[in-house]
Amino acid sequence: MGQTAIAMEDLRADPRVEVHQRARATRADGRLLTVLVVNISAGGLMARSEAPFASGDRLTLQLPAVGPVGATVRWALGGRIGCQFDGVIPAVRYRALLDAVGRF
Repeated sequence: MGQTAIAMEDLRADPRVEVHQRARATRADGRLLTVLVVNISAGGLMARSEAPFASGDRLTLQLPAVGPVGATVRWALGGRIGCQFDGVIPAVRYRALLDAVGRF
């Protein structure tokens, strides 16, 4: 089982950066909510939310220095969600995003 966990982590193309950033999110049905982004990469993020989510849910996230980004929830557990962006954020915009958010 340990090897499976390692193999899953190895599938991530980009390392995650720990951040502390509130972001506005719009659900597929148009409902607005706020999430707290706790780590991010050019291809996805993990966030905390009081709203319930399920794998496969669609969101549009408003990210600083980037603007709206479409994403799919890949997992949801205990008030946390892991999202994969519809496309990779280009390097220049990703660096601007990291400069704009609170990092740890």
